[in-house]
Amino acid sequence: MLFLKIAWERASDTERKSKEPQFCWGRLISASDDTKLARTYQTVLRKLSTSSGLLGLIFTKPQSKIEDAAKLQRLVRMVDEQQWSTLDLDVKGDVYEGLLARNAEDVRGGAGQYFTPRPVIRAIVEVMSPEPTMRISDPACGTGGFLLAAHEYLLEHYPGMDRKTRKFVDEDAMHGNDIVASVARLCGMNFFLHGIGGGKKPLVTISDSLAKKPSLVDMVLTNPPFGKKSSFTVIHDDGKRDTEKLYYERSDFWATTSNKQLNFVQNVYTMLVDGGRAAMVVPDNVLFEGGVGEEIRRALLKHCDVHTLLRLPTGIWYSAGVKANVLFFDKKRRSRKVATKELWVYDLRTNKNFTLRQNPLTDDDLKSFIDVYYPEDRQRKRRESERFKRFSYSELMERGKANLDIFWLKDDSLPDIDNLAKPERLASAILNDLQDAMKAFSEVERELKR
Repeated sequence: MLFLKIAWERASDTERKSKEPQFCWGRLISASDDTKLARTYQTVLRKLSTSSGLLGLIFTKPQSKIEDAAKLQRLVRMVDEQQWSTLDLDVKGDVYEGLLARNAEDVRGGAGQYFTPRPVIRAIVEVMSPEPTMRISDPACGTGGFLLAAHEYLLEHYPGMDRKTRKFVDEDAMHGNDIVASVARLCGMNFFLHGIGGGKKPLVTISDSLAKKPSLVDMVLTNPPFGKKSSFTVIHDDGKRDTEKLYYERSDFWATTSNKQLNFVQNVYTMLVDGGRAAMVVPDNVLFEGGVGEEIRRALLKHCDVHTLLRLPTGIWYSAGVKANVLFFDKKRRSRKVATKELWVYDLRTNKNFTLRQNPLTDDDLKSFIDVYYPEDRQRKRRESERFKRFSYSELMERGKANLDIFWLKDDSLPDIDNLAKPERLASAILNDLQDAMKAFSEVERELKR
């Protein structure tokens, strides 16, 4: 209902006189009685679901759960009293983000599975430094956090864009995809509130990103789902269906695996043009898993300049115990030479304690990473520090299995191994404790016999 009202406010006089359903708010507020309003509203929802563009996505399979016509009338009046288009864009965005965050707190049924902490998103976009001419994509867009942040970055850093460039940024530059229809609809709503996607071309699609070869883009910003395996249905040209299939038949992938996380790494590579750049959130197992995981990491190191790894802290996700990282890499033209020369690892995890409520992650916590990243001149300006270390390609290969799960800081929460007593002393102390315990049990037994 809110989006119907905003569409009405943005419409021209000609559009307001149109019978198109997206400009029907006038008919809703002029309904003569509650019953007529309820019928009109149901008709509008049904027609909107068949529309093209962003509004068609927003109203995919709409259902009105308001059965009381009088309450519907009251709600329409309340929404109509506010001029939503005059509200500051940040206010509308903050309200919507607040609703998403509140929903995400319900880990079982909420948005926790796809809600990336906003400070992490803003830091990633800041160091990736997108440009107005770039096509930017997120193959697992969720509610659209990465794409919205990229759009806001472009508007802030390129205020002098000409009309053609601004039109491209608003209507063509961003593209998101999600396999869950309800989540894609949330992304579409988010786009609408931020003035993105005014053209007829849908910027958010509902499909399995891994199922087919994607269109090429200049930049990928994404946090794919952390689940390892998933079954899905493939429909062949002859109409026959394969259900519970575990492997994607992608000839452009380096390896075949049922691990969804590793498949997303391969998919992001195939999405990029030569020279394209990517930042993707990956769980720890992608960095060290053997077998196919090693094969994919070696291929990624060879064909891309895998230049930066940000180890994210725990306690920042709505699912407890998640350990994740951000992998930054640039796709290079195919060559016999290995594209990766060195990997810089920033450890924001060791001895960092965050919680969602008492000590949430903030933009300030990521500022030190942003300050040392130097996107415009990584090779000459980067300097090693306590939390930022450089590892050459040869050093990575010496670790075995192309293992990128690298850490060097001492974790204060773990015991100091160097100061632990020798094993024989520990064994002697344990034996003495057991003897004391047996003596105590014997005394208790004698007392009971008396």
